[in-house]
Amino acid sequence: MCIMKNCSTFDTDDSRWDAVVNKDEAADGIFYFAVQTTGIFCRPSCSSRLPNRKNVSFFISCQEALKAGYRPCKKCRPTDKSKEEMIEGKIAQACRVMEKSSAMPKLADLAGEVGLSPYHFHRLFKKILGITPKQFSANIKARRFKSSLQSGQSVTEALYDAGYSSSSGIYNKKQDQLSMQPKEFRAGAADIDIQYGVAQCFLGWAIVAATDRGICAIELGDDPDLLPQQVQKKFPKARLRKASAEFTDLIKQVVDFINTPSTHFNLPLDIQGTAFQQQVWSILRQIKPGKTISYTELAEKLGNPKAIRAVAAANAANKLAVIIPCHRVIAKDGQLRGYRWGIERKRMLLENEAK
Repeated sequence: MCIMKNCSTFDTDDSRWDAVVNKDEAADGIFYFAVQTTGIFCRPSCSSRLPNRKNVSFFISCQEALKAGYRPCKKCRPTDKSKEEMIEGKIAQACRVMEKSSAMPKLADLAGEVGLSPYHFHRLFKKILGITPKQFSANIKARRFKSSLQSGQSVTEALYDAGYSSSSGIYNKKQDQLSMQPKEFRAGAADIDIQYGVAQCFLGWAIVAATDRGICAIELGDDPDLLPQQVQKKFPKARLRKASAEFTDLIKQVVDFINTPSTHFNLPLDIQGTAFQQQVWSILRQIKPGKTISYTELAEKLGNPKAIRAVAAANAANKLAVIIPCHRVIAKDGQLRGYRWGIERKRMLLENEAK
């Protein structure tokens, strides 16, 4: 269960090897690596000498490594739970309790469930997830609300099934997360027109999609025929249609921005995201071209220096390539980490902006 960590950052062998080379503690618990010549498996952050890449295999759990015949490293002890993992286990347990509850449990009850004082529980919860238990509970409600709408329930039914006591403020609060009214989202965006256009840029191909409220998706890829499918998956029942002549100018502005980024992008955006994600994305848009920031520095700007993993997860959730410049976030040691559209594109973007 990767509730605390951004597993998608380490979903390829190349990204996992990078983590091993850099002894990245953020990868601990997400995967393990084994060395064929020694018969030993380790945590990614193990301080042992770096093995030859050709002798390394990766496993997503200790059990898999043990079944494959490897024995645990005596230095990093991958089968033991670290103090951090034990704390994360308690927070994960609290999250499961909230997931199963129809209403937000009291803070004292949640803390007691995992054997912590309310003060320490609240502090550790925010340190690890980047949001408070109350905000986490609100996100659960929002997710339930979305799910109920998509299953065909009326807005009123979905509202109360999700745990809201009234409809007061629901449209204002939820519209930030849905980027459309609840009835529209329930229908899979069936009544929403989304225009799109595909154009070449120095990174390959880019698709720009927009509702009448603003740009809702910018994706990058190598095959222009596959890009519209990505937008359709996001809005399965939307009326997706190719760009009009008027929209072509918007596409050009986006592509021009990708090729030659400036400080400001003034076209309207139709963004989906939680309150925490919106905070992260807002700070990202303040980073000037040619500049970078570490995940640690970004967390500090949010006033929560320990929310590094939550920040990384918010970066991974960004669906507006370049416009929300998550590519300008790098590791503390200057290394490039996971990027939704590929590490090589991240490298190309940073090199282009440094000119």
